[in-house]
Amino acid sequence: MNDFPHTDFSEALGALGPITLEEMDGITLMNRIDTKYLTDEATLLKILSDAARDGYRVLEVNGDRIGAYDSVYFDTEGMKCFLDHHNRRLVRQKVRTRSYVKQGKSFLEIKRKNNKGRTSKKRIAIPVSEMMDFREDAQATAFLAEHSWFTAADLFPSAETSFQRITLVNAAETERLTIDTALYFRNFRTGKEASLRNAVIIELKQDGRASSPMKGILLNHRVKPVRISKYCIAVTLTAEHLKTGRFKTKVRTIEKVINHKIMTI
Repeated sequence: MNDFPHTDFSEALGALGPITLEEMDGITLMNRIDTKYLTDEATLLKILSDAARDGYRVLEVNGDRIGAYDSVYFDTEGMKCFLDHHNRRLVRQKVRTRSYVKQGKSFLEIKRKNNKGRTSKKRIAIPVSEMMDFREDAQATAFLAEHSWFTAADLFPSAETSFQRITLVNAAETERLTIDTALYFRNFRTGKEASLRNAVIIELKQDGRASSPMKGILLNHRVKPVRISKYCIAVTLTAEHLKTGRFKTKVRTIEKVINHKIMTI
């Protein structure tokens, strides 16, 4: 279903200098603030042009400046992870496997949000073959038990999200920017699929003590902050039987930005 024609960003990305994965790993944002934004592919081209002018660099891995990501989110039979988010529970968790497709690497990841609004992430490497089921992997299940209140027996594959990611770093190395395009969702429990067409989700991770050039760029292009979860949007679009009211307004916001109704099959 993910056959919507997407923008070619290769020329725009070619104007940015490269940064290696090793350099990226060395950038530590100790007082980090994370903010998400929503826009479309046409606006992203303009943002990338401004970023190049301001000295941003783009992550390049094995010659590729756009990474392919595939994530499988796990949830309980009663969809506790999704409903905790929907019901505004401050302390919550998400469990997923994530594959960096071009690099052939996969991880089991546990994301935890505390009552201060801070998110932490723990992860462990797993074989790509365990993306859909890591429950027979003793090391992975022990990691889950140590860092999550869920056990492997509690969780089942819920939804898949796949997307293309561009990662930028500013010249002063005080902020990172992840830019996700070609977002596609598949629900394992209902069999339904959905695409966000030309929508773009941007996440700005910045040092809270430093000024942000990107905030100015986004403001100039009228790109506004938005709270959005890929997993929650995926479930909202593909599981009509669940309570999804709070996230339906997010879907309407996306449709307004891309000027198109999102279809589910």
